[in-house]
Amino acid sequence: MPVSDIRFAQPARRNLLAPVLIAFVVLGIVLALVLRYTPHRTADLTITKTVVYPAHTVFKSDSILVAREQAQDDLYVLVNLRIEDRLNLPIFLKDFTATLTTADGEELHANATEQQDFDAVYGAFPAVKKLSSAPLLRETLIEPGKSAEGMVLLHFPVAAGVWDRRKSAVLSVDLYHQGPITITIPDAGGRAVEGPNSEQQ
Repeated sequence: MPVSDIRFAQPARRNLLAPVLIAFVVLGIVLALVLRYTPHRTADLTITKTVVYPAHTVFKSDSILVAREQAQDDLYVLVNLRIEDRLNLPIFLKDFTATLTTADGEELHANATEQQDFDAVYGAFPAVKKLSSAPLLRETLIEPGKSAEGMVLLHFPVAAGVWDRRKSAVLSVDLYHQGPITITIPDAGGRAVEGPNSEQQ
C-alpha cells in the first residue's frame, strides 16, 4: 500500500509589524522625555563686569653688569563671572584659563590667579586690590539650578595697547566630569584703568 508523505505542521508565521511599531513608539516616547528633561547646556556663563589694570614698572640698578634701567609691562584683567548650573547634577569648578589673541595673531595663555597668590599680587600692585572683589575659587560646588559669582583675576605680560588692539580674549572654565565651557571677554567699557609708572631699585 502506498505510503503517504509525512508532513509536519508548520506554526503560523507571526506578523512582526505590530511589535516593531510598538517598539518604535516606545523608543520615540523615551527620546522625547530625555530631550524634554535633559538640559542642552552644562552651564550658562555671564560676564557682568570687566576691569583692566595695566602697570609699567621700571627697575633701576646701579650695577655696571646689567642695564641701568629695565622696564616690565603687566596687564591685569579682572573679570566678574557668574556661572549658572543648567544640569540636573551639581558641577564642580576645576580651573580658569584665558587666551589672548593679539592683533598679530599671537596667542598668549594665562591661568587665573590662585587663591594663595592674591596677597602677593595685591602687595605688588595695591591698585589691583582696590579694583578687586570676592574671587570665584576653584573647587567651588554649584548645585543644580543654582549659580555662583565672583572675580577671576588674569595676568598677561603685555602693555595696555596689546589688549586694546587684540583680536579676541576668551575665558575658559574647566569643570570636573564635564568638558570646558568658554566665553568671550568683552571690553572694559571704555579706557583701561591706567596704572602708574613705578620705580624699583
